[in-house]
Amino acid sequence: MLQVGFLAAMTGTVHAEISIAPAELKAISKIDVRFQSYNIEMVEVTGGRFWKPYAQGGGRSDRYAYRPPIDLANTRLRKLAAALGPAYLRVSGTWANATFFADTDDPPVAPPAGFDTVLSRTQWRGVVDFARVANAEIMTSFAVSRGSRDTDGAWMPDQAQRLVDFTRSLGSRIAAAEFMNEPTLAANNGPPAGYDANAYGRDFKIFHTWMKRASPETLIAGPGSVGDSASSSATGINTRDLFAASGPGLDRVSYHLYNTLSPRCGVHDEPVQALSEDWLSRTDAALAVYRGLRDQFEPGKPIWLTETADAACGGNPWDATFLDGFRYLDQLGRLARAGVQVVMHNTLAASDYGLLDEKTFRPRPNYWAALLWHRLMGTTVLDAGMTSTRTVHAYAHCHPTTKAAASMLLINTSQHGSHAVTLAAQAERYMLRARRLQSASVQLNGTTLALTGGDDLPRLTPRAVPAGRIRLPPASITFLVMRDAAACR
Repeated sequence: MLQVGFLAAMTGTVHAEISIAPAELKAISKIDVRFQSYNIEMVEVTGGRFWKPYAQGGGRSDRYAYRPPIDLANTRLRKLAAALGPAYLRVSGTWANATFFADTDDPPVAPPAGFDTVLSRTQWRGVVDFARVANAEIMTSFAVSRGSRDTDGAWMPDQAQRLVDFTRSLGSRIAAAEFMNEPTLAANNGPPAGYDANAYGRDFKIFHTWMKRASPETLIAGPGSVGDSASSSATGINTRDLFAASGPGLDRVSYHLYNTLSPRCGVHDEPVQALSEDWLSRTDAALAVYRGLRDQFEPGKPIWLTETADAACGGNPWDATFLDGFRYLDQLGRLARAGVQVVMHNTLAASDYGLLDEKTFRPRPNYWAALLWHRLMGTTVLDAGMTSTRTVHAYAHCHPTTKAAASMLLINTSQHGSHAVTLAAQAERYMLRARRLQSASVQLNGTTLALTGGDDLPRLTPRAVPAGRIRLPPASITFLVMRDAAACR
């Protein structure tokens, strides 16, 4: 177990001393084998205007930039995505709400009336091929704009049926689907003017009936809301009303979470906030809201976070740096401990919050964090014996491949104070640090992480540490792998 005491340093600063005994760790829950997943936005697949990276001058006055369709056949992209598999690949986002699927080998240049974008067979075939190589199951949502509706304004499943049928013809399937993307933002998210919770409820029932007949193996997730708080919704439609209007019928309860909006959407947060407990605990606050609604309207259904990153609208300026790794890993740790089954990062490779650079597909710091989580943190979640101190956050899982081994994730958010850790047994240590918090590169045990000349991943080599006291340096992220964990046998 993890025990926390307090030692006063010679300077008078109080430090936490953590004791880890792997034999005493207890299993508390299981998470989905595809817990750590990611999004490729529909607009990336079709090509279109998406959030312009800051390196290209993206700001509030020029928020978007056109990008051609993402090259899903790119060898580097496929190789790096496959290293995170198994996963869910969610192809959705705001632009999906008004995307026309051209079920023909000769797609129209312009979308039909009532749609904004065209998705071709070739592009969707690329998604299916990519998912197969990346060991990813496909999740999506469907068009809900005017072109997908009858004369009375009700949703029609014609477009969705064509996409499901074409996917099946390729020997694949849509594993999970949300009816639409972010219905709480319906006022500016694709549906017709005046769309409200009652209209959503009517459409969801049509969708549910169709889906259970057309693709019964597909998990129905929803509502995929964003912006609700403990007191009210910050958006036009609140999730409580969506649940009430649609009735039961979900296989998974899904929601979206961003800590804030980026400067592109008018919010200017200071980087120093990114290590604060207020910033990191926003994960808990949002989950509490949606878990409460789940318990009321869909009790017992698993919870999925199907879109998340530090900041909406393409990410904050520091999201492509080491600084956001603290939020990324802390969020995974908190949500796994709380029983959330799947977390889908937005995005794999677009704008500033991408795990990979969108032009080169080279790993950013969060990709290396994701890779370490994937290799070290298995599906059995352990009670670490503590939630956190003000500056040290601790999470524990069974190792995914080594029997009777436990992996600890220790995050020191203090920029100035070290923390002592006493190990009851020897361990393998993987420590992430950077020369500057807002650095585009990250070091593992003192070595800068980078792809090899052949685009292979480098060896992620741990450092052996004996039983006894070790130190967590300031602003560091440490994984420890320890044997003799009875809960992991």
